[in-house]
Amino acid sequence: MNRELKRVSAAVLLMFVALFASGTVITVFQEENLRADPRNVRTLYASFSAERGPILVDGAPVAESTPVDTDFKFQRVYNNPLLYSHVTGYYTLNQGNAGIEGALNDYLTGTANDQFFDQLSSIFTGASPKGAAVELTIDPVVQQAAWDALGDYRGSIVAIDPSTGAILAMVSKPSFDPNLLAAHDTSSVISAHEQLSADPTSPLDNRAIAGDLYHPGSVFKVLTTAAALDSGAYKPDTAIPNPPTLKLPLSNSVISNAEGGTCGGGETVALRDALRLSCNIPFAQVGSSLGEDVLGEYAEAFGFGDRVQVPMPATASVFPDDMDEPQLMLSSFGQASVRTTPLQIAMVTAAVANGGTLMQPTLVERILAPDLTELVAFEPSVYSEPISAETAETMVPMMVANVANGAASNARMNGVDVGGKTGTAQNSEGSPNTLWFTGFAPASDPQIAIAVVVENGSGFGNQVAAPIAKKVFEAVLSK
Repeated sequence: MNRELKRVSAAVLLMFVALFASGTVITVFQEENLRADPRNVRTLYASFSAERGPILVDGAPVAESTPVDTDFKFQRVYNNPLLYSHVTGYYTLNQGNAGIEGALNDYLTGTANDQFFDQLSSIFTGASPKGAAVELTIDPVVQQAAWDALGDYRGSIVAIDPSTGAILAMVSKPSFDPNLLAAHDTSSVISAHEQLSADPTSPLDNRAIAGDLYHPGSVFKVLTTAAALDSGAYKPDTAIPNPPTLKLPLSNSVISNAEGGTCGGGETVALRDALRLSCNIPFAQVGSSLGEDVLGEYAEAFGFGDRVQVPMPATASVFPDDMDEPQLMLSSFGQASVRTTPLQIAMVTAAVANGGTLMQPTLVERILAPDLTELVAFEPSVYSEPISAETAETMVPMMVANVANGAASNARMNGVDVGGKTGTAQNSEGSPNTLWFTGFAPASDPQIAIAVVVENGSGFGNQVAAPIAKKVFEAVLSK
């Protein structure tokens, strides 16, 4: 009898242990999976029943939650949606989150560690916790000017305050309406998301920081020039051989300058004039003489290879390694396998404009609790110091000369010295070019550093991208 009782007791004990173990696995280790399971309607309702915090631009909400008389309690609403969609991103029933909505979801839902006491208070009071408000660094005037200037072109604009890293404008076109993804009807949200995902123009891609990376073309010459000067291997007046064409080593391929012929007409050309006239052959030779290791170190110092957090993670820009000599020469003027985001190019220019110090770029100015107390304040921080102050000081007049009487002349402004560089990047044979401008203004005290990229362009960067940048400069300097 005792033996049977022991067996039954052991069996019951094993069942309790199994129940305890399975309950622990479900409640602890599978919590996130269960929470994310689209069939978990209870969690879905709960995630919408709390008042999600607003996303603010200059104090006005560009994303906010309004009460509705349904099980969801609140509806997410995006104001001026096309203008801000790639900054705010979207918050959906079951298609994930993007942009600020995704990157700062814990603050917006009131579940961040900084909001612990608010969560504790809600437990005792029974009130649903409210999310925090996220105030952005975006300047609405500059954002609108960038949007208008880009017009019907497909591409992107990023504008940064070089002294702080605050992102003043981030525009990507084509855009989309995040309100379509915020609906409370699952089938309509899925349908809208599938339609946007299938669109060949990729409107969901934030081209400023993600999507297909671009060949930078001649805007990369800013980085090559910085590396050449900062390494001590070159000075602005250093003479570089100046043939009209150059046969790449180990290859039958021949490179030429954009306008054909020599760069400025002489047998040699100074580095400053090679930059001003945007000549390919001299920069191919500069890059070859510096070597892959040196050029790669400077590219990394400027941010290449890093998923920069703004707070959304940007796709890492690429400066390749293990290149042969022809690849290195082509990469030195932004071709071959070099790929970049507009954010990265704006960062390179911002560092030059800010005396060689690159500030951490960010979209977030501050985060406010529901009672308007400050949870997180934006404090400018240094990302890196890729070049010396002396190198930056040398480069500023060189970039001003590009605009004043060089290949970036369409960015000129009356009474204001503008520094800049254009780019016309070649893609695969038969494909349209990618057109660029990057620069800063005013040169004496830069308030803005910018990168403009236009996809599938005809002509040159100076014809298309430079006038776009000029309009954004005017918006900033007229404030």
